[in-house]
Amino acid sequence: MPYSMVSHLLCPKCNETYDSDTIQQLCVCGSPLLVEYDLDEVKEHLTKEMITGREQSLWRYHELLPVKKEENKVSFEEGMTPFLPLPSLGQKMKLSNLYIKDEGMVPTGSFKARGAAVGISKAKELGVQNLAMPTNGNAGAAWSLYAAKAGLEAHIVMPVDAPEITRKEVSISSAHLYLVNGLISDAGKIVGDLVKEQGFYDASTLKEPYRIEGKKTMGYEIAEQLNWELPDVILYPTGGGVGLIGIYKAFLELKKLGWIKDQKLPRLVAVQSEGCAPIVKAFEEGKTESEFWENSTTHAFGINVPKAIGDFLVLDAIYQTDGCAVAVSEEDIRISQREVAALEGQFICPEGASTFAAAERLRERNWIKEDEQVICLNTGLGIKYPDAFEVNVKTMETNERINV
Repeated sequence: MPYSMVSHLLCPKCNETYDSDTIQQLCVCGSPLLVEYDLDEVKEHLTKEMITGREQSLWRYHELLPVKKEENKVSFEEGMTPFLPLPSLGQKMKLSNLYIKDEGMVPTGSFKARGAAVGISKAKELGVQNLAMPTNGNAGAAWSLYAAKAGLEAHIVMPVDAPEITRKEVSISSAHLYLVNGLISDAGKIVGDLVKEQGFYDASTLKEPYRIEGKKTMGYEIAEQLNWELPDVILYPTGGGVGLIGIYKAFLELKKLGWIKDQKLPRLVAVQSEGCAPIVKAFEEGKTESEFWENSTTHAFGINVPKAIGDFLVLDAIYQTDGCAVAVSEEDIRISQREVAALEGQFICPEGASTFAAAERLRERNWIKEDEQVICLNTGLGIKYPDAFEVNVKTMETNERINV
């Protein structure tokens, strides 16, 4: 049985097809490309029961990933992250079935490791030597470290305000790090010049087809961890939106395979900050694409994306699942981050905290019902954002006693 049952690449806008055995970036029409598989062949050779005994990583789904030869796999055993109930927080929010999918537990400390694992593995298989990408921090850190393991050279451009720890992760991997006094959109322009002038492989979000394939495994895992049942609602912190697009793609593939039968797909919720909410604005206006968000700002740095190249795919996933898009305040993000830690003992990142703030708001509106099964995606470790909140501390003299 083949290691991968990848078929071809497909443009979701114009339906043009491309070969997955040669380097491809965007479609000629400018759209991102998506990976297609021979699902009939998958059905013939693979069952969901066969998955159970495999390695505890995202590569357990290798037939549904684009890397054709196992020797090209670049892995730190990423995936199969904790899926945990949050009873105390759920009680406060009046949600009896609240869960967290905790992506902070993967290598590099964020869910970006999934996209890097599959993206770098396929780049290696295609013979890529040099890659370039813009990043808000975590993606650049992940791709740099995976590139180092694969023997590829990485050129990473990030805003000067990106979390310092991600800067250090890039630097220690011996990748080439460039800081720009601007946003990820400004970093993207610099990468565009590098790609054009130096001929580097463009690893920007959705400008190569394979990052999304790593991210979609979150959807596979959610289904498997729920014994191939699906939740009612999934909330996802949305910048470029690759994870949300991927989760939706995963559910569609599982449905075609017959692994989740005729279940209704979860309502997908794109969560953004009020300081950068182009997807929310487009959703509220009933549009299929977003507009560039001027002067964007949020301390949840990973979702500070003024204009996502895959915005039409994010919005389509929301519309097709009867989901929605919600913007939350900076203060609500901070409050939720503290509540998750204080009530459940989990130090999550600001982006992940935004999903809990949104869940609480949607519960108050009764958009989410009390007994519905709700999953919030935490996309990284809170310790990667040491400056995202203030510490409450009491100073003492050396001979002073604590009175409780």
